[in-house]
Amino acid sequence: MRKSLFAWALLVVLAGLNQPAEAQFRPNALRQVLRHDTVGLARVLARPDYYRLQIIYTRIRRDAAGQPHFRTSRYHVRPRQYFYPASTVKLAGVALALQKLRALSTPHPGLSADSPMLTDSAFAGQTRVRRDTSAAGGRPTVGNYVRKILLVSDNDAFNRLYEFVGPEELNRELARLGLHHTRIVNRLSVGDQEPGSRHTNPIRFFADTAATQLLYAQPAGYYGGPWPRLGLRGEAIGQAYIKGDQQIAGPLDFSQKNAFALPDQQRLLRTILFPETVPAARRLRLAPEDYARLRAAMSQLPRESAHPRYAPAQFPDTYVKYLLGGGGQAALPPGVRVFNKIGQSYGFLIDNAYIQDEAHGVEFLLSAVIYTNADGVLNDDKYEYDQIGFPFLRDLGRRVYEAECRRALRAKPAR
Repeated sequence: MRKSLFAWALLVVLAGLNQPAEAQFRPNALRQVLRHDTVGLARVLARPDYYRLQIIYTRIRRDAAGQPHFRTSRYHVRPRQYFYPASTVKLAGVALALQKLRALSTPHPGLSADSPMLTDSAFAGQTRVRRDTSAAGGRPTVGNYVRKILLVSDNDAFNRLYEFVGPEELNRELARLGLHHTRIVNRLSVGDQEPGSRHTNPIRFFADTAATQLLYAQPAGYYGGPWPRLGLRGEAIGQAYIKGDQQIAGPLDFSQKNAFALPDQQRLLRTILFPETVPAARRLRLAPEDYARLRAAMSQLPRESAHPRYAPAQFPDTYVKYLLGGGGQAALPPGVRVFNKIGQSYGFLIDNAYIQDEAHGVEFLLSAVIYTNADGVLNDDKYEYDQIGFPFLRDLGRRVYEAECRRALRAKPAR
């Protein structure tokens, strides 16, 4: 009997030794934060499946050399459970557009994110772009599209970058970056579907705003290959949906629409903000100035932008800051900067954010998705964003930020 008990105990010890130390003893920091909330988050936390809730919280600690170390906690995260990512896919679009430009700049000297970019049309439903009054020079550029996307989540700007990079390269690079539950297969807000989603516009880049010195011409493109097979679950959503002026009974099929799992979203954010912590083969192929351009636009408030210029009444500071800001419902705490990309559509609200407060020594990654659609009908513009979704994301961001501030205060050495 004693031998059998000893053998059992030895097996337990050996099993523990085979696990990383963090896995053995690490408490789930996110659940600790959520457990202490009794009012603001309780309604949603009581029904996580109903609200399709997923949260990823990554604490960041710097060592003596200033190198970041990450510790991730998850709540109800299911990478294969589908949700509509809406505008969050734009973060991949801007990063891969800058990557493509960087690659093209070698055989085409002078080509940059600030080069005038004129888009033509060559297939049914495609549209042209020759002017952009929001840009400093009056012409469209990749740089200005990037700013429009990250400052206010402009849909047309994303569509122009989708056409520039093309769906084949977009999805090939997503896979190379290790984003295995992600696909980008159509433009946004224009009813893009096959075969139009497989066709991309002809594009020309110029050295001058007069568009007389051609730098690079990209012909119209077509991708005839297969879309990524992701093995996602739950791609049929809702009880009914609106199409035109009719209500169609049954769920809406999202299997031919974009997908961007929450772990992939945070991974891409980390790849942009902390590239040195990502294996070289999984990094974006960007120059330091490309990373700087992305980070500046991600954290800038609409009123801080000269080109494009945004009216504060229409675009408040937290217009695209859902965590902490609630999509314009509240101001950010003093000194806090949020580097993020949000999404809002079909009842889904998503925010994928890096939150930083240098004065208090706080920095962390927080990504979340929530679904609010009580009547089960999609595309009817009747969602509980303001009543449930935005307040939940605002309060979730606050709870985690406050916990980080308390932890940072405790970690300060006594004087």
